[in-house]
Amino acid sequence: MNNELEIWQFAAERLKRNESVILLVVAESSGSSPGRQGYKMAVAEDEIIGSIGGGLMEINLVESARRLLRNEEKNNFIKQQVHRKKSPDTSGMICSGGQAIIFFKLSQNNLPTIRKVIRALKKHLPAVLQISNLKFQIAEDLSNNFDFQFEQTDASAFLFQEKLGFKNRLFIIGGGHCALALSDLMSKMDFYITLFDDRPNLNTLEKNKFVHAKQIVESYVQIDEFIPSGANHYVVVMTLGYKTDEIVIRRLLDKKFKYFGVLGSRAKMATLLKELKKEDFPEEKLSQIHTPIGLPINSRTPEEIAVSIAAEIIAVKNTIV
Repeated sequence: MNNELEIWQFAAERLKRNESVILLVVAESSGSSPGRQGYKMAVAEDEIIGSIGGGLMEINLVESARRLLRNEEKNNFIKQQVHRKKSPDTSGMICSGGQAIIFFKLSQNNLPTIRKVIRALKKHLPAVLQISNLKFQIAEDLSNNFDFQFEQTDASAFLFQEKLGFKNRLFIIGGGHCALALSDLMSKMDFYITLFDDRPNLNTLEKNKFVHAKQIVESYVQIDEFIPSGANHYVVVMTLGYKTDEIVIRRLLDKKFKYFGVLGSRAKMATLLKELKKEDFPEEKLSQIHTPIGLPINSRTPEEIAVSIAAEIIAVKNTIV
């Protein structure tokens, strides 16, 4: 998200100098394309920021953008890139898949909209960016539930819409050393992170400058009041011990999350789940808990544990059901 903000701030600074900037946006991607939907790049005459996939493809696209800057291309357009040899629209890459990339020339007229984008990103405000061949604006209608939408009716007419801000929410319950390391790692990705603990003076809680929000709860019995179900919600439980882990699981088990993981040894978690089964908690629900949490990489330190958990979360996030 910081990279996204940097792109818009770069564009705003150049436009304030009365320079033009070409905004490149991956409107659609498929297969093993290195640039995923929503990737962006801002191209000025002497500098670029952001990335839409890298490699030879990106070099060629930057040159196309600079032709638009020099008015050698007259209109905003979409360029199709296919990552295969002997394709009419080949990108020079052979990883398979493809991309549709928007080229939009930004001018001072677009500065008010860009400022709205920057404000929405900084303040985590709901907003939808709309880019078409003719328009660049913030949409007022936020009723549609989507991250991205792309429509193209012919070679020059298109509409790309993106919900601005974080696409995913991570809830970390327990603010110890592992939570601190995980927060640091996940803060570099597209997650809005909320941290919970019942210990207001916890040293590692004070040190944690990576999360977007902290919530002190009187008791974990209340935790379900703060964490709603969500298709893009990820929950990591790493409280002080067995009893508080059990309380959290009981309070959240009926909710629907993309990911629900609990930190703990295999023996401890087997005992906990066995107790819950005896109380007729549904097997289907219990089986959805990721525990022992994280990918099995023999992690030991908080930093290694954080890597294993982050990797598992990313694997779940990027799995297409």
